[in-house]
Amino acid sequence: MTRQAADFAAVAETGRRVLQTEAEALLALGRALPEDFEAAAQLLAALEGRVIVSGIGKSGHIGRKISATLASTGTPSYFVHASEASHGDLGMITRHDVCLLISNSGETAELRDILLHTRRFSIPMIGISSNPNSTLMQAADFKLTLPKLPEACPMGLAPTTSTTLTLALGDALAVAVMELRGFGSEDFQVFHPGGKLGAQLSRVEDLMHGPEMLPLVPADMAMADVLITMTSKSFGIAAVVDDGRLVGVISDGDLRRNMAGLMKMTAGELASRNPVTVTPDVFAAQALALLNERKIGALMVVDDDSRPVGILHIHDVLRAGVA
Repeated sequence: MTRQAADFAAVAETGRRVLQTEAEALLALGRALPEDFEAAAQLLAALEGRVIVSGIGKSGHIGRKISATLASTGTPSYFVHASEASHGDLGMITRHDVCLLISNSGETAELRDILLHTRRFSIPMIGISSNPNSTLMQAADFKLTLPKLPEACPMGLAPTTSTTLTLALGDALAVAVMELRGFGSEDFQVFHPGGKLGAQLSRVEDLMHGPEMLPLVPADMAMADVLITMTSKSFGIAAVVDDGRLVGVISDGDLRRNMAGLMKMTAGELASRNPVTVTPDVFAAQALALLNERKIGALMVVDDDSRPVGILHIHDVLRAGVA
C-alpha cells in the first residue's frame, strides 16, 4: 500500500469512527428519552406565546436551528443571543413565552441573566444539558437531560456528539409538537411558499387559469367556431359543455385524427367523452403526474358538480417549479 493510500485509509477510518460514535449516541438517546420530554412537548403545543431559544457558542448555533425548525412547523419561535439579552433584549421575552436554554455544561455564564429573568417573571423554562446537577438544570421547570457520552473528537473536547444529540432532540421536540398541534401539509405550505418545497405543495387552484380563460363551447357549435375559440384561448383544447357541465374535450390530436369532414361536424360529435379532469384542491405535483401519464398538455379543472372552474396547462406547472 502506498503512503497516499494509507493516509486516505486513515482519514476514512476517522470519518467512520466519528459517525459511529455519534450514531451510537443517538441510539442511546432514543432508548432513554428525557423524562420531561412529553411534558415539554405538551407545554409547547398549548403555548399562546413564542418559544425563546438561547445558547452560546456551538449551543447557540444549534439553538438557532431548533428555533427555525419550530417556527417552520407551526410553533412561533425565535433565537435570542444570550449576551444581547443582558443589554436590552430581555424585553423581547414576555410572560406568555417559554424559554428553551441550551448549555452542555449547564454552567454557561452568559445564560445567567435570561435564567434569572425567567425565574423573576415566572416564565416557564426548558433546559437542555448533559449535566443534571448544573445550575441550569436545577432551575429548569422541564429538564431535557442528554446522556453523558464521549465527544467524537480524539481529545474529547470539541462539541461533536453533544451538539448532534442536542440538534436531534430539538428535531424530536419540534416534530412531537407539530403532531400535537395537528400541523399538516396545508399548514406547511403557508410557512414554505418559496423554493422547491413550496412548489411541490402548491395546489391546482394556485396555478390554474380562471373562468375568464376557459375555452368553453356548446355541444352544437360548428367546428369553424370551435377552432376560433381554441385559437383565441391558446391552450390547445376546447371544453364541450352541456347545461354548464363538462361533457367532453376536443384536443389538437382530435382535430388531426378527424381532418376528413372536420368542418361538417359539431363540437359534440368530435369531442372525446369522459375527459381527464382534476379538482382545484389536488396537489399540483399530482396533476403533473396525470399530465405526463396521459401525455396531454392541459387539464380541465372542475368542481364537484363537473362544472368547469379553471384550466391547468403543463407549462404553468413547470414554470412554478413542480417537477
